[in-house]
Amino acid sequence: MKKVSIVLISFLLIIMTGCSLEPPEWAKPKAAGDLKEAKIGLSISTLNNPFFVSLKDGVVAEAAKQGVKVIVVDAQNDSAKQSNDVDDLIQQGVNALLINPTDSSSISTVVQSANSLGIPVITLDRSADKGDIKALVASDNIKGGKMAAQYIVDTLGKDAKVIELEGVPGASATRERGKGFHDIADTQLKVIAKQAADFDRTKGLNVMENLLQGNPDVQAVFAHNDEMALGAIEAIQSSGKDIPVIGFDGNKDALDSIKAGKLTATVAQQPELIGQLAVKAAKDVLQGKTVEKSIPAPLKLVTK
Repeated sequence: MKKVSIVLISFLLIIMTGCSLEPPEWAKPKAAGDLKEAKIGLSISTLNNPFFVSLKDGVVAEAAKQGVKVIVVDAQNDSAKQSNDVDDLIQQGVNALLINPTDSSSISTVVQSANSLGIPVITLDRSADKGDIKALVASDNIKGGKMAAQYIVDTLGKDAKVIELEGVPGASATRERGKGFHDIADTQLKVIAKQAADFDRTKGLNVMENLLQGNPDVQAVFAHNDEMALGAIEAIQSSGKDIPVIGFDGNKDALDSIKAGKLTATVAQQPELIGQLAVKAAKDVLQGKTVEKSIPAPLKLVTK
């Protein structure tokens, strides 16, 4: 009986030793000091948004310039899918991860998984709530929100009645743009309604239609991104009203809309630059260099 027990325990130890959550040896990230065989994983929140397409293009172009391979995955604005996507990238043995989180809280678990394997993580446009992030490459969202609010004050005066279209709940960009906006709006404007439209153009249209019915006296709209702003404009035009709309991002559709006299203004980021800076930061980290925790991309207010 004693011999049987010893054999059984030995067998169980072998099984336990062999089991691991780590990727197989062939998939583990290799040293990439010279970057010749470096492989970067890029997880984008959604490619159904021109801003993030431009961000992805910036990453791909800079990676090609640096001789780095990039694997791109699209989370389709689904935080669970994004976590699975990043897990897959880890299994493929990427040397570094570039993540544009759909949800800053939900992404934290896989960031910590990457940390445990020694895979550096850099976030783009939005941050992660937990985990070791080597760098966040983004515009100053709080400053941008303030710029939008100040523009409304300067053009319409104090106590103007404003509707706010918020982004995806839980995204750091939503929190930060809203904070910056309210830092000024709470004392100089009247925010008569606000509702999430998830950074989506169609949702921006639908939400704006509903808010217009309940708030016919609205004088301006601030949307946390250009896609929602463009949807809001469609709703406003259908209602026959003329209400200024300020967006955030500076994507091509928004800039064209400003030229056409439809969108009033946008707080313009530089998505391609964000992508380029993220790749450069990843390169520096992989070569053992120290990078700044926050790498800013300049903002500017664009009007006709």
